Amino acid sequence: MSTGLAGKVALVTGGGSGIGRAICLRLAEEGSRVGVADIRPQSAVETVALRGEQNGEMVAIECDITSLQSVAAAVTSLLERWGRIDVLVNNAGWDKIEPFLQTTPETRDRVIDINLRGPINCFSAVLPVMVEQQSGTVVSIASDAGRVGSTGEAVYSACKAGIIGFSKTIAREMARNGIRVNVVCPGPTDTALLAEVTSGEGGARVIESMVRGIPMRRLGKPEDLAGAVVYFAGDDSAFVTGQVLSVSGGLTMAG
Repeated sequence: MSTGLAGKVALVTGGGSGIGRAICLRLAEEGSRVGVADIRPQSAVETVALRGEQNGEMVAIECDITSLQSVAAAVTSLLERWGRIDVLVNNAGWDKIEPFLQTTPETRDRVIDINLRGPINCFSAVLPVMVEQQSGTVVSIASDAGRVGSTGEAVYSACKAGIIGFSKTIAREMARNGIRVNVVCPGPTDTALLAEVTSGEGGARVIESMVRGIPMRRLGKPEDLAGAVVYFAGDDSAFVTGQVLSVSGGLTMAG
C-alpha cells in the first residue's frame, strides 16, 4: 500500500546518524526526495551514500539548527533544488546525563539551544513555505523524558516537554492551512548519542537499568522510530494532528 510519500520533499534535521539516518533512509525507500541536514556535513554525506539505487533522491545539507540563519539557508537550498517542502522532521538533539545540581549554565544553555530553540527555528523557517503551499506535515522527535521525566535529564526533559506543547499548539494554529503536526517520543534507543551520554563511570549500569524498565526488555533501534515517522508524514494519518506517540517498548503507557 502506498504511503503517499513518493515524490514528496522532506527535510530531516540530524540526518547524519542514529534515528535521523534511519528516518532519511526510510523516507527515501518510500520515494521521497530527502534533504539530509546535519551540523556535521560528512555525516550527512555518509547517509546519502547509503541510499539504494531504486530509492528517492537525497542531498546532504550542512545545517546548525541553533542558528536561524543556518536553518533558513538550508530551507532556501532545498527550495532551489526541488521547489517545495512537504515534510519537516525535527530530529536533531543532544543531551548530557547528570543530576541537575551538577549541571553547569553552559551545559544547560547548550541543551536548550539544541533541543528547544533549534526545532522552533526549523518551524519558523519551514511553516511559511507550507502555508504558501497550503499543505505539509511536521513530525517532531521529542522523548518519553518529556512525558514522564527522566533522572539526570532535567533540562532535556523540560525541552522535550516544551516541544510537545509547542507542536500541539502549532497543530491547532496550522490545521486550516492543511498542515498537520505530530510528535514521536522515543524511549531509550541504541544510538551513538546514547553511547556518548552513558560513556562515563557507571554507564553500563545505566543501560542495564533502562532495559529492565522496558517491558519488551531491549533498547529501541533507530529503525523502530522510522516507521512511526512515515505514518505521521504519510497519507495514512491524513486526519491525525496534534498527537503524541511513544515508541518505547512499553516504557510509558498513556491511560
